[in-house]
Amino acid sequence: MLFHVDAILFDIDGTLVDSTAAVTRTWRTWAGVHGFDAEEILRVCHGRRSEDTVAALLPEEHRAAAVIELERMELSDLSDVIALPATRRLLTELPPSRWAAVTSGSRRLMLARLATAGLPAPEVLISAEDVTVGKPDPEGYLRAAGALGRDARRCLVIEDAPAGIRAGRAAGARVLAVATSHPAAGLAAADEVIADLTACRVESTAEGLVVRTTDQADGTHRTPTGLTGR
Repeated sequence: MLFHVDAILFDIDGTLVDSTAAVTRTWRTWAGVHGFDAEEILRVCHGRRSEDTVAALLPEEHRAAAVIELERMELSDLSDVIALPATRRLLTELPPSRWAAVTSGSRRLMLARLATAGLPAPEVLISAEDVTVGKPDPEGYLRAAGALGRDARRCLVIEDAPAGIRAGRAAGARVLAVATSHPAAGLAAADEVIADLTACRVESTAEGLVVRTTDQADGTHRTPTGLTGR
């Protein structure tokens, strides 16, 4: 499948870096300390800001302290954060003016995870503190496109979570999903689903970017999952 776009807007956790184990440990520890059901939290927290998750659990006067506590715990747990397959190649091939990152995490935490994973930091990074409403609201992706001087409708969002896919769709962008943290069947709202970015190639042209997805095994084009309803 081909996408002709002006820029790519990446999620970070689960899309560029594998931080699933650290995120799970943090929420399990926090839930245990505060008497919440960790499994219930883990079912809804992925791809969302900590602010939005704790808002459903705590009264308003305790939420800011909880977010600070969660960030401190995550910053102290970076040892097994790694780059996901092909992300380093893809990011270094892209012109800096043609890509941005939109994350539900804090700026400090995301920069730390990118550095730990050996990935470049984007010139445009829209983080949790830069938006008033987190994913699945489109605000982050609209802000990122605007900061690049692009129309979101001419951008490709790359995401790993249903909330992020919904945000990209709501922004008017095309969406490519990577099945790195969720089963492919749960990502069918994207234009296409691939296993990971190993199946993605990007060519820079005078007009913008041409993004091609191929089968990782034999180089043939994949069937767009989001169009078949799988």
